[in-house]
Amino acid sequence: MNISVIVPLYNEEESLPELYAWIDRVMKSKGFSYEVIFVNDGSTDRSWDVIRELSEKSENVKGIKFRRNYGKSPALYCGFAAAQGDVVITMDADLQDSPDEIPELYRMIMEDGYDLVSGYKQNRKKGDPLSKTIPTKLFNATARQVSGIHNLHDFNCGLKAYRKEVVKNIEVYGEMHRYIPYLAKNAGFSKIGEKPVHHQARKFGTSKFMGWNRFVNGYLDLLTLWFLSTFGKKPMHIFGFLGTLVFMVGFFSALGIGVDKLWALSQGIPQRLVTDSPWFYIALTMMMIGTQLFLAGFIGDLLSRSSQNRNDYQIEEEIRCGK
Repeated sequence: MNISVIVPLYNEEESLPELYAWIDRVMKSKGFSYEVIFVNDGSTDRSWDVIRELSEKSENVKGIKFRRNYGKSPALYCGFAAAQGDVVITMDADLQDSPDEIPELYRMIMEDGYDLVSGYKQNRKKGDPLSKTIPTKLFNATARQVSGIHNLHDFNCGLKAYRKEVVKNIEVYGEMHRYIPYLAKNAGFSKIGEKPVHHQARKFGTSKFMGWNRFVNGYLDLLTLWFLSTFGKKPMHIFGFLGTLVFMVGFFSALGIGVDKLWALSQGIPQRLVTDSPWFYIALTMMMIGTQLFLAGFIGDLLSRSSQNRNDYQIEEEIRCGK
């Protein structure tokens, strides 16, 4: 199979028929063999009924239905697991991503040798509020610096293309869908490119953009991903180092207080008790904190393999996606 198109969605019943017709038209015009996997993320409207109707008309339509709303990352995770195409395309269901971009994205993966190609929506409407544009620009600038992927301008663009091996070797969880290029890079897929894509106005429904909340949450997720990718396999490298450093500072401070006390006694110089000095307790506290940090690193090493149930989602129903 040439292409798998994964469409995570939440309450997009109006746009689904038009989106699939558009995808189908593009695929047939280029002679691609394909599948479209709709992942219904706990929609409360008729989205799943529409997916059922589409699947009855075409065997290319597959579907996954969550019992409740988990978020975009879990939807992509399950879609990636079900994908069978040589190239995997992800796109939003709101018709703002154009299926006409798919052939070129496919060519860049198969002929130019990219592992991942991310869309760049250069023509976003200028009327977007500052509450949307400023967090987006800050988020992308921070993501470029932390990830080291300096050629990407829009990490959060939903329209992306992947070599099949990429989606089968990365784990998307929580809210990490924003950092799939970073996840791919950490997994050893370093040839990451960008393609300017056409951004269309939303035709149905309302935007689910969360403004500053998304920036704050995204920033915290980025720090988490950086920390885990840097120290996740060997937490002792950071906690052990910090623990040892803090402990040694506290130890030598306490030693200095003791030596100073002994010297004063040998010289007959009156001096207050060591336990009357606040510096003694500060040094003792630093030694305790250092010990705790060291133990945290040791325990972290033992638990470096996270919970096996991290990506255990309750799927109510599937269409042609069952194992």
